[in-house]
Order: sequence, then structure tokens, then C-alpha cells
Amino acid sequence: MDPLDGRHFEAVIIGAGMSGLAAGIRLAHFGKSVLILERHNICGGLNSYYSFDARKFDVGLHAVTNYVEPGVKGTPLGKLCRQLRITREELGLAPQKYGSRVVFPGTELRFSNDFELFRAEVRDRFPSQIDGFDRLTRFVREFDPFADDTMVGNARLELERFLSEPLLREMILCPLMFYGCAREDDMDLYQFVIMFRAVLLEGFGRPFEGVRRVIRLLQKKFKSLGGERRMKCGVKRIQVAGNQAKALVLDDGQTVSAEKVLSTIGSVETQRLCEGQPPSAARERIGPITFVEVIAVLDREPEEFGWKDTIVFFSNQEKFFYGRPEDRVDTRGGILCFPNNYDYPEEQKLDEGIFRITALADYSGWADLEESKYLGQKAVWSERLLEGALKILPATNRVDLERSTLATDMFTPRTVKKYTGHLAGAIYGSHQKVRNGQTHLENLFLCGTDQGFLGITGAMLSGITIANLHLLKD
Repeated sequence: MDPLDGRHFEAVIIGAGMSGLAAGIRLAHFGKSVLILERHNICGGLNSYYSFDARKFDVGLHAVTNYVEPGVKGTPLGKLCRQLRITREELGLAPQKYGSRVVFPGTELRFSNDFELFRAEVRDRFPSQIDGFDRLTRFVREFDPFADDTMVGNARLELERFLSEPLLREMILCPLMFYGCAREDDMDLYQFVIMFRAVLLEGFGRPFEGVRRVIRLLQKKFKSLGGERRMKCGVKRIQVAGNQAKALVLDDGQTVSAEKVLSTIGSVETQRLCEGQPPSAARERIGPITFVEVIAVLDREPEEFGWKDTIVFFSNQEKFFYGRPEDRVDTRGGILCFPNNYDYPEEQKLDEGIFRITALADYSGWADLEESKYLGQKAVWSERLLEGALKILPATNRVDLERSTLATDMFTPRTVKKYTGHLAGAIYGSHQKVRNGQTHLENLFLCGTDQGFLGITGAMLSGITIANLHLLKD
């Protein structure tokens, strides 16, 4: 492969996650010379995969949100396909099969890709709240979260305008915060609107092959357009001249330059690369939200245990906890995911059953553990999370489940930091988003997690949006 040292590009993108690949495709469509740099050997960033016990495990992707049936216009998924010039068929999305649930003590709300199911559930379980819920739905449909003059507000306060029942407010916030909130205990109003639409109004889909299909599609598209990508090639430092990013110094000492640089690695992480910025700068912007996830492989479909849900969001207390727990893992709530329970074409069936348990975690509790203790703590918390999950799901014989379990693994905040570079393993990045993508340097921009669009669809739209706004506007 030709050396990079001294080469100049119209755009250099730091990070080959969903937003970086989407931005690269968008720029290459317009003939820009584009280089994507990725420190690791696999693309995808927060939504990627890894190999363990001779199997491929998805990380990040539970579902592609914003799923709509083919032909529905005016949706984020449609915009995504148009801007990247890909088809729905290429994404290969299958809708959730039976639907999902939000489970709280004594109450649950089912939802699917048909919003009327969720509305009916609210009407039946909280009859006094249905008028307010309908007003809330109209508010969400009419609110433009992408407008420059969008009002800044807190979701909890806004919900109180429509719903007087605290439990219903918590049950609505639970899946939205778990799937896209970088703040503790509340959401920015515009992100609440984005996630309400993505999860409840539109819904979930998944490619049969999981995240690998999306990654391969984006890589192939970028390469076909003449884009250049270098793996195991991270950025060590951004050289600064005046108010411009002058050049990028790579891990191996090579230097490249660009007219414009687009970083997907996070606002604080990007700032720390820039010359003249102290390592402690913006420490208060490091995100507090991180997770652990247990992945179990079964010798049968989850449905054979009576587990028909696609995704379950749960809390064992009426005001659900969302923040940095005092212990290494928070067992009071979480997410249960069953990738088998999508409506794949008849000829497609996953070879094995998959069961994923995700819960909030404290980075500091995992960061400095000695290796043997680290492995021991993974085993301890895996067992605790499984015990909690089995209390939420339809009853099953524990001995039978253990006999059916072929393999298990767990990733932690330490894993997240290692493979994404996100400080403190912050899954959703900083709680202070940079919606316009601008930084302190005129030719350095942000997209991805810290720009503010979250999830698979949101990440790709973030890359597209910032590329359009700052790198293609001329």
C-alpha cells in the first residue's frame, strides 16, 4: 500500500464508524478526494462486531431504529437511502416480529412498528392520560428538532405539560433514554423528539446478518466511489496554524493534510488531539453514560423458552434510574434483546439463539482492575444480570437454560474505551452536543455521537448532514 506521508486530500475523516463512512460516501459522490483513518482493524465504531469462541458478536446494534415499511415517504430512513444512494433492499431490514415491551413494577406497555398498538396500550392502562398522550404525540409530530431556532428544553418538564401520571412519564422516557441519551436523569427536548419518533412512531428493523451487513455495504459503496480508507492508522496529533488544522500526524509518524477535517471520535477526544489544548481541557464534558452487556448463545430459538419479545426495556422501580451507578453495574433496570425475533424471510434463520442483556455501568469501577479480578467481576455481574433478566421474562427452567447455553461473553466500559477511544467508555459521548458540528478551528468539524444524532440511522444522518453543511456547501 502506498505511503500516506505528505499527501493532501480535500477531506480527511477521523474514524470509520457509521457517521464517518456515511460522510465519506456523501463527499465521494461529489468527486471529493477523501481519506478515512481508523485506528482499529474493524469499521463500525460503537456499532461493530468482534470474534469470540469462533463466533461473531454484534456490539451496539440491537436494532436499526426509524424502521418504516417500503414506500413510506418523508422519513429519516428514506432520506438516508437517498443521500447515500443505496436501496432498502441493500440494507435488508426485517421488522420486529411480535413487538417489544416496556416493563415496570405491576405494569407493562407493548409496542411494535405500528404506533397504534402503543397508543392502545396507553389508553387501556392509563385511561385518564390518553387525551394528554394524543396532545404529546401531535407535539412530537409537529416539532422540528433539526431547526436552527429549536427551543432548548428538558424532556421531563415538557412531559409534565401533557401527562399528569408520573409512572407513564417514566415508562415513555425509559426506552428513549436507554437508546439515545447522554445526560443523567433527563433528556434534551430535541433528542426526546428524535427518539420518540425513532423508537415509538417508527420502530425497529434488523438485517439478518446484523451490523456486519451495514458495515460491508458502506465500505463497498465508499470504495466504489474512489474513497480511500486506512485501517490500523490512528491520528496522534492535529497540527494547528492560527485557526486552522494544518496537518494530521498519524500514529506511525506519517503526516497528511486536508482542506477540511471531519472528526467522528467525540468533541473532547478531538479537542485533545489539537496542539495548544491542555489534556484536562473540557473534562467536565466527558459523558457519564456507559454500559455493560452480556451476550449468551443458545442452542435453540429464544421463542422455545417463551421469549417472543424483540426488545424489553425494564425497571424494577417506578422511577427508573438513569445515570452513573454507585456499584460497577446497575441491576435495577436495563435492556433485553433477542435478535432472533425479527421477521426474517422464510429462507433465513439464525443458526443459534442470541440473548443480550444490557445495563448501566460505572467506568471507574472497571477501569483499573487487574486482569484476573477483571475476569472474575465479569463472571459475577453476568450472573447477577441473568438473574434479574429471568425475573422479567416468562418463566423458564434455569437448569434447561444452562444446558442450552453454548457460549457467553461480556463487554464492559473498559472494552468500549479500548475500541472506540471514548473517554470513560461514554457510549453516547458528551452530554453537551455540538449540533452545528463546528469546533474552535475553522476547518475542523464534528459528526457522529457528539453532534447529537444517535443510533445507527442517526449516526449516518449526522455524517451526511455535516458533510452537506460544511464540506459541500461551496
